[in-house]
Amino acid sequence: MGGALFGLPDALMLLIALIAFIGVMFLVFKRPMYENMALGLVLLVALSGQWGRLWEYLVHPAQDSLFYVIFTFLVVAVVFDATDVVGRIVKIMLAAIGRFRGGSGYVATLASAFMASLSGSGPGNAAAVGAFTIPMMKRAGFKPHMAASIEMSASMLGNIIPPAGIIFLSYGVFDRLYPGEISMSGWTLGAATIGLWFLLQKLVVLFVICRVTRVAPVPVEERPRFADAWREGWPALILPVLIFIPLVVDFLAEDQLAARLGADGAENFSSAVLMFTPGIAAAYALLIGRASLPGGRLRPGPVLEIFRGSLRKVVPVAATVFFAYSISEAFAGLDAEAEIERWFTGLDLDLTLLVVVLPLAFGVLGMVLPGTAQVAILGGSMVTAFAAAGADPLLPALMLPALTGALEGMTPPLALGLFVTMGIAGSEFGKTAKVALIWIGAHLLMSMILLAGLLPVAGL
Repeated sequence: MGGALFGLPDALMLLIALIAFIGVMFLVFKRPMYENMALGLVLLVALSGQWGRLWEYLVHPAQDSLFYVIFTFLVVAVVFDATDVVGRIVKIMLAAIGRFRGGSGYVATLASAFMASLSGSGPGNAAAVGAFTIPMMKRAGFKPHMAASIEMSASMLGNIIPPAGIIFLSYGVFDRLYPGEISMSGWTLGAATIGLWFLLQKLVVLFVICRVTRVAPVPVEERPRFADAWREGWPALILPVLIFIPLVVDFLAEDQLAARLGADGAENFSSAVLMFTPGIAAAYALLIGRASLPGGRLRPGPVLEIFRGSLRKVVPVAATVFFAYSISEAFAGLDAEAEIERWFTGLDLDLTLLVVVLPLAFGVLGMVLPGTAQVAILGGSMVTAFAAAGADPLLPALMLPALTGALEGMTPPLALGLFVTMGIAGSEFGKTAKVALIWIGAHLLMSMILLAGLLPVAGL
């Protein structure tokens, strides 16, 4: 491509062409996203004349440990589902807070947050938790469209709270721009802080809704005794501890590890922690959830069947992430971030304007593009734009999952999380979409507050 068009740099024109192509393929031709991302990579290489580097871009994800971390967590989420660890936690929450006004809504929100810390999937969250919580909310007096929107918003924590794959994809974007600036463990803890802020935001909005609608507590006959729920479910509460304690230790011991192992050794140790942690958590889930397996005990056959069945769910998502990595590397090969950063700098936008405009822009993009595609295509440009405006680039990088993957599941027509919960609730699209605007608006407001640096985030 030669010369800028309408004053836009070539890299930005390529970006617009790629977004348009993927949007048309997905919404008009209904092609699966992994296929669209693969074709998008070919289109990008063709338009930019990088045919000689196509193989390099295809191989790149396979050489990055982050891709294997994402794949591992996707598989482990299937194990958690098969062993019913989430159902046990929901029962504990139901027994503890179901007696309060709107208690079923709080159960849905907190259970989805817990599931998010295990599965890392927004739509998966909506299906797994919503099948239980949405009927419960309806019986407690929530209208179908209200129940669907509450679970939709809570489920999207799956794309914000680690170990969501999009969080590690965002780390790859940041680490390419600022190598060695932060370890994966430090990054994960920072992302967890942002996830907790969004959880608090959802609880506050839910509190207001419960007061306005005056919904009832969960009926007594549907609330298990706390002692019974605790006795059955307390072992499942250890799962998040198994996942996060190694990350905390790695983060706190970063200087000691670097002094003992060297910078490369400390980085490899951090990668190893993320690789082994999900395996340990999966083994523990199988141990405590063995009664849910066929035959009621832990045997190789049923376990292998779980992993075999997981391929249908995991491979399409993993392929999408794989090609997203390749597209990101192809943009890096064009030095696109630097070109777009120079263009942004020339616009002389101040930080306040970026804080307001960029979340709104990602909200619009979320209507047509999945979060992984947005991170791969736009992530580096957003980070460099904030850096050019004088902000710490780490903060907008940490916010990428909330601005992309979470909004993708909330904003129609893509809105995967919304459609899943609508199907479970049996609610009308128009009514549900109107209520969803409340959650989308609150999400955008919290995004702006965090991007402005008004709330503390671990690692900053």
